[in-house]
Amino acid sequence: MVTSHAVAVPRLVIAAPSSGSGKTTVATGLMAAFAGRGLAVSPHKAGPDYIDPGYHALATGRPGRNLDAFMCGPELVAPLFAHGAAGCDLAVVEGVMGLYDGAAGRGELASTAQVAKLLRAPVVLVVDASSQSRSVAALVHGFASFDPQVRLGGVILNKVGSDRHEAMLREALEEAGTPVLGVLRRAPQVSAPSRHLGLVPVAERRADAVASVAALADQVRAGCDLEALLALARSAPPLDCAAWSPERAVASAAAAATPAATVGGPGRRPVVAVAGGAAFTFSYAEHAELLAAAGAEVVPFDPLADEALPEGTSGLVVGGGFPEVYAPELAANEPLRKAVADFAAAGGPVAAECAGLLYLARSLDGRPMCGVLDADAVMSQRLTLGYREAVAVSDSPLAAAGTRLRGHEFHRTVVEPGAGPAPAWGFTHPERRVEGFVHRGVHASYLHTHWAAEPSVAVRFTAAAAAYR
Repeated sequence: MVTSHAVAVPRLVIAAPSSGSGKTTVATGLMAAFAGRGLAVSPHKAGPDYIDPGYHALATGRPGRNLDAFMCGPELVAPLFAHGAAGCDLAVVEGVMGLYDGAAGRGELASTAQVAKLLRAPVVLVVDASSQSRSVAALVHGFASFDPQVRLGGVILNKVGSDRHEAMLREALEEAGTPVLGVLRRAPQVSAPSRHLGLVPVAERRADAVASVAALADQVRAGCDLEALLALARSAPPLDCAAWSPERAVASAAAAATPAATVGGPGRRPVVAVAGGAAFTFSYAEHAELLAAAGAEVVPFDPLADEALPEGTSGLVVGGGFPEVYAPELAANEPLRKAVADFAAAGGPVAAECAGLLYLARSLDGRPMCGVLDADAVMSQRLTLGYREAVAVSDSPLAAAGTRLRGHEFHRTVVEPGAGPAPAWGFTHPERRVEGFVHRGVHASYLHTHWAAEPSVAVRFTAAAAAYR
């Protein structure tokens, strides 16, 4: 039996009234500035976003971890936080959208406010002040009073135009009794480039990203009261929870499996190859941790550079990313495309999410891909975005039919057909439809999932890899 214990990591939640206010700028700059002072900083992101955590990891030297109350459930937010923040001096959590925005039609579920309450963490509100002066006080007052359980510890004013503008803003907030913890001027030179799904990932612009993060740290150091922010973080009370453990999660899932799955058994560990590199940057750190706890040897590879799967591959995971940006290069790597097709044809277990689905298709924007699936993918003008509730329709190495998971879709591509004869998932909310493909050992879908919510996925997949080997 695991008993609860106090988690006393100082922590801040960086929120905003709306998207585009500068949360990522401030959160990443704070992480880098505190790390530059020698603190061990644990980076976190509320919601399902994969790209911001890449910048957080660059700023701190630690994996950026997501806290998603929809996909993982509110009960896992604090344990996952404690797991990621273990041994750290400070944790910084970047929020998602506006402070009170969450899953559509679900109240506060998956909002930054809910995460802050679950973590008992003070909130710093980043306000885009570029088009207001005294009205900022009314705005901040509204956010501070909307939910009395959310503790608003102060504001950081972003995009401030001049000394006079700053003076007016400070005067207004002093009347409202809200501390100003930082003032940042407009600084386009430190902004990161964006494209159709948000910021360009770190892996695609590492040298420039390093320079951008350094510039963000300098900007935050110059404009924010780091001592006041650290004092606010240290005012967070202890959390009474046990840290999440991939080993415990896997052991519990294996014990509940029917028939019982073997975890970390004798003999050589099955090699699970995990796609990475610039084209496949979307992954949650907990997935690799769960696979390793289940007995797999996790080996990364880069489909843009490697012409063969890692030696001894007996399981293949191809997660999300931007294959549409690198379609010519992926198509040109014919030896690897053939290796993937041969592995799938031989019944090797394959788990593919979103970008992985596109890579396994016959073609992407007319360029040849692996041809594992009898389907073609093209770019679209329409953004498909949102949380989904799903049930596995077909038995696969990833999930038994009937397994229920919550996930997230995020893409500007379309696959035709959208589902195979044996679909991967049936969506039950917010719309009812089937999606994805199960074929031999392949499970391919647009749905992004967080395996911490259902560790049996990692246990089942590792067992399939061991059986294939």
